[in-house]
Amino acid sequence: MTQATNAPQPDSAALTDIYRRMLRIERNDDAILSTIRKGRLQMPYYSARGQEVIPATISHFLSNEDQICTIYRGIQDMVAKDMPLKPLWAEIAGRVDGTCKGKGGPMHLTHPPTGVMVTTGVVGSSMPIANGLAWAAKLDGSKRVVIAYFGDGASNIGAFHESLNLASLWKLPVIFVCPNNGYAEHTSFANGTSVDQISKRAIGYGMPGHTVDGNDPLEMYAYVHAAVERAREGLGPTLLECKTFRFHGHVLGDDNKYMAEGELAAAMAADPLPAFRQRLLDEGHASEDQLAEMQQKIEAEVAEAREFGLASELPPVDEIRRDVFAQEMGA
Repeated sequence: MTQATNAPQPDSAALTDIYRRMLRIERNDDAILSTIRKGRLQMPYYSARGQEVIPATISHFLSNEDQICTIYRGIQDMVAKDMPLKPLWAEIAGRVDGTCKGKGGPMHLTHPPTGVMVTTGVVGSSMPIANGLAWAAKLDGSKRVVIAYFGDGASNIGAFHESLNLASLWKLPVIFVCPNNGYAEHTSFANGTSVDQISKRAIGYGMPGHTVDGNDPLEMYAYVHAAVERAREGLGPTLLECKTFRFHGHVLGDDNKYMAEGELAAAMAADPLPAFRQRLLDEGHASEDQLAEMQQKIEAEVAEAREFGLASELPPVDEIRRDVFAQEMGA
């Protein structure tokens, strides 16, 4: 773990906003899981329970103008960025009111109005795409920041190294964020990666690299603040490796037999969501009534979005010919 930066300490409003985003991820995730188990959604699903702190803290520093590129395990990144839940639910249900008219499904959501630019199923491809968006931001003179989310397994492929090299060379306003949950699908970090910290690879590309406790909102706050400030000032990229854990395996239905005995139980016992909630109460940042009201509003939002998505119409057969080529295909 690296030493803390000299970033300003978050106030109560910042901390409760981070918690709100965490809770929105968790409540939405719980609703998706229960809907799948009831047979009302048929799709692959990659739960991010246990990893809420990372995107919640990052998105606290972002506006709708700032952009993210995420991966097929990244629904938490979209929810944290305040992507509206109604079109999100319609999309994962494969309906016409979805963000991609039901064609993308859970692995290819996008919502440019809130800066959710790409969700990709190609491992590691979020990084070169983020570089392109960051290059555009630099060319138009804006102060936009671009976030590239990727898993620890993706740090071992060529796109990672090429992207870091160009981002540093061109001083692009991009932040490379690796939520390192210890497993690339079913392969442990130690069995697939030659370094003990992904952040060390930043040295070879002339950029700051930090390994951060991805389950600690205050530590995340410090390093994200510094990375965003650096990017907005035109000083170039940062690599953040955020250590965390996933509670439901790589994909829903994963039996986790590849994990060490007791590893999952220990991680779940240290669940950062209730721990942070208690911290807010203990330190006087929020009251029980405030947090209860927040949860009630989020649960109502999720419930409304769920019903909207499931009630939306399925795409007509003719839709299969649209959005494929620049000129629509004939019947």
